[in-house]
Order: sequence, then structure tokens, then C-alpha cells
Amino acid sequence: MSELVRRELAESSSVISRVDAGQVMGVAQALIKVFRGGGKVVLFGNGGSAADAQHIAAEFSGRYMMERAPLHAMALTNLSSITAIGNDYSYETVFERQVEGSVRRGDAVVAISTSGSSRNVLRAVAKARELGAVTIGFSGESGRLREEVDVALVIPSRSTPRIQEGYMAAAHVICGLVEKGLFGRRAVFIDRDDTVAKDVPYCPSPDRLELFEGVGRSIRRLNEAGFLVIMVTNQSGVGRGYFTVQDLDRIHEKMRKDLAKDGARLDAIYFCPHLPDEGCDCRKPEVGMVLQALEEFDIDLSSSFVIGDSEREMEMARRVGAKGLQVREGFDFNRAVDEVLGG
Repeated sequence: MSELVRRELAESSSVISRVDAGQVMGVAQALIKVFRGGGKVVLFGNGGSAADAQHIAAEFSGRYMMERAPLHAMALTNLSSITAIGNDYSYETVFERQVEGSVRRGDAVVAISTSGSSRNVLRAVAKARELGAVTIGFSGESGRLREEVDVALVIPSRSTPRIQEGYMAAAHVICGLVEKGLFGRRAVFIDRDDTVAKDVPYCPSPDRLELFEGVGRSIRRLNEAGFLVIMVTNQSGVGRGYFTVQDLDRIHEKMRKDLAKDGARLDAIYFCPHLPDEGCDCRKPEVGMVLQALEEFDIDLSSSFVIGDSEREMEMARRVGAKGLQVREGFDFNRAVDEVLGG
């Protein structure tokens, strides 16, 4: 029996891991646009999909992970409406008629069908399109739904349980992306050496750290504009034994004091102490330090920036979906901040 359990869990994990990240992003971006435009999101489906519609609507109208204003989302699962429409008209129209009464141009509908063939779902999608709503479909590999909507989330399976598990895992990711896209803070992730400070190889002491001209004033401008300013720096000198974490803390404390003279602050500093060949997930261009920041702050990466002097930072920016600005001769940190601020 335990082998059967392990097999089921492995199968579910395999399906979820193959969900198309681009499709997940596409759904989130479509919903963000609708909410920003003052529209609402209407969800519907049959059976377990009806429960999933309620679940997703609750994440939006209540909250997912962030404390924020409620979002206008509703599931078409009122039992009186469904039974009345089904009795007076037909079950094929139970969602279509509710869509006709509640959906307007600029809204979005999220149609959920594991088979992709539920006739009442397809009819409601057609009505929503006629009304000018954005249509989104959650389904598996079968049926017409994925072809009838503007944005499709297709779970790579034909098994009903696996499809349901896949689109609910994706839905949670979508809820997080929507929250951060609408309510998350913008951040600027900055490198240290040769970006804001002169590169002293394996800098061992605070006395040898020297900020470039104007860095404090530029960081203050970012602070005043509402950006989080977060330093992410590779410091393999710790792993090599050239200096300790306590030494590094003293260096960064001196840097914070120098910035404070210009009224500037760093909201956080993250560093990777590992050697290049250790295979950690935090040494740039890996994204571990950014993920640490996401755990501590509500950050919208799509409106955030990475400033650094090497291709490592630019690759990290690409991996997390932020805009990378590479400092170089003629384009220093201060110029990069000008670009962040639109100047």
C-alpha cells in the first residue's frame, strides 16, 4: 500500500513540475490587467471545479499571503441560482445566464473544466467573449476549452485528479503573482564591488571599503522614491578563509554608516559565502539571495531592477524577471539610478 501512495505522489509531482511557467505568468498578467482596470474576476466550473472556483475567488476577495485591499472576485456557485436556472431553462445554461447578468467589458472569466468539454462551461465562455470579457481557461490536455479562451492554462495530463492538482498548484502561484503585481513593493537589488564600492579583492577590513562618489545620494533618491534597496553580493572570501562573517558584518556596518551620512539606507544585505565550485543556490547568477529577500519582503519582481557590473547580475535579473542595468565605463551606478527613476 505504501508503494501505491508513493507512486501517486510521484505522479502528481511529475505533472505539477511540467506545468508551463509561461502559461502561469500569462494568466497572472491578464488578471493583473483586469484588476488594475477596475474589473472583476468571475470563476465557474462543475463539481470539484466549482469548489476550486470558490477557493480561488476566496484567495482574491480575502487574501492569499499579503495584507492588502480586497479584490473583486466571485464564483458562480450559488445553489439557488444553479438549481433555478437548471430547472427553468437547462443545466447547459446555468453559467451562461449568470455570466450574462454579471459580466461586463473589462472583466475576466476563469472557466475551469478538467475535461475541457463541459458544455455549460463552453457556453458561458462564448457569452463572456460576446460581452467583451477576457476569457481564461483551466483544463487538461483534452477538450475544446483551451482553444476557446484568450488565455489557457493546460495541465499536461488526461487524468482528472492530476489535472485538478496541477491547476490548483498553479492557481496558488497565480494568486501570489497577482498580489505582488498589484500590491508588492518595487526593489533595486545592487551588487557591491565595482558597482557601489571600489573593488578590493577579498576586502578584509572596514578601513579598505570605499564607496564611489555620489552613491549615497543616489541610494537616498531610491529610498525617497519608495524602492527597497537590497544588496546582494558574492563573498567567497569567507569560504576561502580570508575573512570571517564577523569581519564582513563590520565592513557592511561601516558601509551603512557612510551611506547614512548622505541620508541613505540599505533595507537588507544578503551575501553568499560559498566557493564557486560548491554548487550552492545563492552564488550569483543563482537566485537564492533574491529568494531570501522575497521571504522577508513583499516584492514585485516584474517592476524591480538589478544593478551590477557583471554578466552574473544580468543573468540573475533575467532569471527572476527583473530589469538588469549593467554598470560600465560611461554608465556608473548613479547613471543607472537615473534610469531606474526615469531621469
